[in-house]
Amino acid sequence: MELTQLNPSQRVLFNQFADAVANYRQSEWIDDYLLKWLVARDFDVQKAKDMLIQSIEWRQIHQIDGILDNWTPPEVMKKYYAIGSVGSDKFGCPVWINAFGRMDMTGLLQSVSKRDYLRYVVYTTEMSHRQMHQNSLKTGKPVSYQTLVIDMAELSINQLTKQFMDVGMELTRMILANYPEGVRRVFVLNVPQIFSTVFTFVKPFLSPVTLAKLSIFGHDSKMWKDALLEEIDASQLPVHYGGTMTDPDGNPMCLTKISMGGQVPKTYYLERKQSVPGDQMISDLIPAGKRKMIEITIDEAKSFLRWEFVTEDGDINFQLVYMRENGEEMLILPRDRYESHQLLEKGEIVCIYCGRYIMEFDNSYSYFRSKKLWYNIDVVKPMNR
Repeated sequence: MELTQLNPSQRVLFNQFADAVANYRQSEWIDDYLLKWLVARDFDVQKAKDMLIQSIEWRQIHQIDGILDNWTPPEVMKKYYAIGSVGSDKFGCPVWINAFGRMDMTGLLQSVSKRDYLRYVVYTTEMSHRQMHQNSLKTGKPVSYQTLVIDMAELSINQLTKQFMDVGMELTRMILANYPEGVRRVFVLNVPQIFSTVFTFVKPFLSPVTLAKLSIFGHDSKMWKDALLEEIDASQLPVHYGGTMTDPDGNPMCLTKISMGGQVPKTYYLERKQSVPGDQMISDLIPAGKRKMIEITIDEAKSFLRWEFVTEDGDINFQLVYMRENGEEMLILPRDRYESHQLLEKGEIVCIYCGRYIMEFDNSYSYFRSKKLWYNIDVVKPMNR
């Protein structure tokens, strides 16, 4: 939805929202970008404001603004996460192609931490937003959407493991919470029968506005190629998808622009063995059915909070919260199960607020087994003061 499509009452609500977030507004935020947050919350001004502020906090805590320049993605993700940008549609929006069906989900999740997997998707999303800004400067018109082509060819039920579905749900929630209404059109191609299984999990998270942008096709390539060419010029699409673009060597899939996934070599797999605690780590025993809370006081905003931990005798749940002055919890990292008995777990956030941060190691789900925890926590003062 764009500003020109608003009716008079919606325009009044947009103006109220723009005023409500004026103190948070950044110079590059065009009005159409602000409108996305309002649409995502059905024009409820307060809910849209809360959503935007929470996303600003998320970006600062996880250092998202500098991710394209300061973070190096894992090689295996760049090679085998099947996605790429090929050009722009007829409205100046970046076109991304995700060869979803060709991805080795299990191999990727065996080769990187969940944190790096999620972070790489954020990385590509930020890249698309940078392209939107560049296209706006090039065309002189606002560009705040992307067109997404999702190719389900070769998708099999074996790819849809519980681990992948769990990560996929967390990824969906994260993207919708921080990049609302980000697509102009979504084309899903070569849909197999098992697609309904995947879509059942995702559909409840999608707004009616987003669902209206979705076009789903089976294996009739003429039908979906014609549909793509209505929205995207042939020069901006690989030959494989109905366009005229090829690689310099003539490859119709444009592998220099799009990773087409494939089987992840096991040489990339993380080595999973009994974790060994470091010399500086503190140890503690978490009995079965119990939790351990560690409170960290941050005296200076924008300090770095860093941690690492391993466990003996099994995995552990971990979460991190910030305690606001009014006693409310601000969730920094949601509770999740970590295989810290096999891999050293590391993390880092920027503490955008002073005050109390609480780490929780949770063994309450274990009825009989206590866990030996080894951990190290560091607070580093802000740099470049």
